[in-house]
Parts: sequence; C-alpha cells; structure tokens
Amino acid sequence: MLEPLFVKHFNTAGPQIATLHYSIDPLARIKLAEIESLVAQQRYFVLHAPRQTGKTTCLLALRDHFNAGNKVRAVYANIESAQAARNDIASAAQAILSVLAQQVQSTLGIDALELNRQKLLDRGANAAFGSALRLLAQSSDPPVLVLLDEVDALVGDTLISLLRQLSNFDHSVRRARRARLPYDHERRRSHYRRQCF
Repeated sequence: MLEPLFVKHFNTAGPQIATLHYSIDPLARIKLAEIESLVAQQRYFVLHAPRQTGKTTCLLALRDHFNAGNKVRAVYANIESAQAARNDIASAAQAILSVLAQQVQSTLGIDALELNRQKLLDRGANAAFGSALRLLAQSSDPPVLVLLDEVDALVGDTLISLLRQLSNFDHSVRRARRARLPYDHERRRSHYRRQCF
C-alpha cells in the first residue's frame, strides 16, 4: 500500500492548513458574531494574543468567511516585510503598499492599487497607506475589509505613521472607531486538554 504524500501533523510555526495539520476550526476559537457585528458597523478591531497561538490562521479564515458571502470583500496582508525599514517611513510605506496591492489584486481582482502605487507613494510616506485605503474603498462595491497581520512587527516612526493613517482614515462619512476583541485562550486550552488526554 502506498503511503500518502503528506501525513497530517501538529504545526507550531505558521498558519494551520486543515488538510495538513491537526487543528480545530479557527472560526470556532474567536467570537465570530462579535466580529461580524463590528464589521457591519464599519468599526475596526484588534486580534491580540501571544505568539504562535493561531492569529494568522484566524485572520485567513476570516478572509475566507467574509469572501464566501456577498456583504463584504476581505483581503489579508502580512506587512512584516516593512519591519526591516525600521524608522524609514518611506521604505516601510513602499513595502506595505507592495504587499497590499499584490494581495488586493490576487484576492479581489482589483488592480487599482498596483496601477496607482507610485502616485500613492508620491503623496508622501505619511499619507500613502491612508490614500491606498481610500482608493480601495472607491474601487469596490461591496465594502472591503482589510486584515493586516504582523502590524506589531513595525517599530518607531513606521508604526506611528501606520497607526495615525489608520485612525485618520475617513471612508466618506463615518469615522472608524476602535474595538478590542479578546482571544478565547481558555476555549483553546480546554479543547487541547480534551484532545490530548
């Protein structure tokens, strides 16, 4: 009998892939109804948890969940590559826009960011990301949910610039408001206790 090419295993580095890794449904580990409510209210949220606990897996599952419906289009972008820029805001803006434009194009089929990337950068590093969000909002109907991963990898001026652009982003009429969403660690622990013992 032939052995399968890939054997399921536990993964502690990087996103979980259900066909390759033992895992629980990532959407069962978060408060999905609360997130859907925040998205419907056009608010933004933070998924905050320790390292290697499944945040990226949850964000990818959220992207797929929202894209399966028709009310919101979702794009996921890992902006960790901007970390190397340190306090060079222009280099960080270029890295972030590059990743975001690529993901928007491949996930949503919208090429507006890629086609206008240099024009966005010409507006200045402290305005490029906010301008990209406005262009993306204008380029899509229904609204777009942007899921940014590894924001905490940014440091100094690059982090401050990104956060200011997020807080100043005004999508026509409504101002985005903050909400902090707790990660359900106890649910994860109890699930693994049931599975392991």
